[in-house]
Amino acid sequence: MRTFKLVGLTGRTGSGKSIVREVFGENGYEIIDADLLAREAVKNRIVKGDILAAFGVDLLKSDESIDRKELAKRAFKNDTSVKTLNSIIHPHITQLFMNELKKLSDNGSSLILFDAPQLFESGLDVICDLIIGVYASDELRIKRISERDNISDAAAKQRLNIQLPDSFFKENCDYYLENNSTAQALKTAVRKVISLI
Repeated sequence: MRTFKLVGLTGRTGSGKSIVREVFGENGYEIIDADLLAREAVKNRIVKGDILAAFGVDLLKSDESIDRKELAKRAFKNDTSVKTLNSIIHPHITQLFMNELKKLSDNGSSLILFDAPQLFESGLDVICDLIIGVYASDELRIKRISERDNISDAAAKQRLNIQLPDSFFKENCDYYLENNSTAQALKTAVRKVISLI
């Protein structure tokens, strides 16, 4: 029998998941960050080799690490290349996630948030007790992605276009938070959800 509650946090890039994660952290939740797991995954020798074979050996930098910015540029080119990258790294991310989940559970953590932009694509949504989605307008998301990743608006738009549509998250999440206003407004909405769950 599980002794913890696992909440999934997801949504398209640039929606404002980091703000939601911050509020959950302030309210006693341990955080598992899928982006950090992905960074760890690409250090794995087998994963690294598969990425280089699929996306080009020139992605390997002088320090033997993967050029993540260039990889993102190539992977987010179209739906097929995204699926290729996911097929390489998702199994390893899943293993890292399960290891982290076990560690937190063994340490007595009862409240855990899994921040995963590709929660549904990874199949890990099925083990979450409930799922929270975050939404923002495309205009705001493109602005946030461009500023955060230092890429053009066109590149940011391309990333959005190959992700699951907002309608999917709206239909498949237990709670769906809009982030078209201020950070404070979103934090208030998050606290309300936390009180409900």
